[in-house]
Amino acid sequence: MQKEEIELIKNAQHGDMVSFEKLIYQYDRNVLSLAYSYINDQDDAKDIYQEVFLRVFKGLKRFEFRSEFSTWLYRITVNVALTYRTKKRKYAYASIDEEQTNSDGESYNTYEAIADDASSDEKAISSDISENIKDALDKLSPQQKMVFSLKHFEEYKIKEIAQMMNLSDGTVKNYLFNSTLKMREYLKDFER
Repeated sequence: MQKEEIELIKNAQHGDMVSFEKLIYQYDRNVLSLAYSYINDQDDAKDIYQEVFLRVFKGLKRFEFRSEFSTWLYRITVNVALTYRTKKRKYAYASIDEEQTNSDGESYNTYEAIADDASSDEKAISSDISENIKDALDKLSPQQKMVFSLKHFEEYKIKEIAQMMNLSDGTVKNYLFNSTLKMREYLKDFER
């Protein structure tokens, strides 16, 4: 841990909000990315992000420098993501004729957007691939999904994942091995 980060943490532990905001700024993209890689929904990832930093704010005084701050933060993120998924089962279906709003706030009709797009076949194939991968991931246990996502989407090393999830390296390797086998099995019939 760098001296500057230690100083920020100590100041934040004593109520310095500017120091706390600087800590958040250093890690906010990583936390959001980690949450998104597990949940695969921007709004839900933002909810997890908010919950993580709320917990960090409440628990920062108990941080004792026994591990890296990032390890402690990512462990909180993993725990929040795991519990969030079990608490919220979201099944949303939208009509193809229903008005939608994109991330820029613009309204569009899904049917018209598909019909107007010259590359709709490519998008459909890409969407199909993504949907099959998402479905296969959703069949994994929460721990397997988290390990698989951290390793393959976030590119963390096994030792880092073990620290984040508070598991042994062997357990992480076991989750990774089993999740990889299951993903291959779930996706074996899918042809591009």
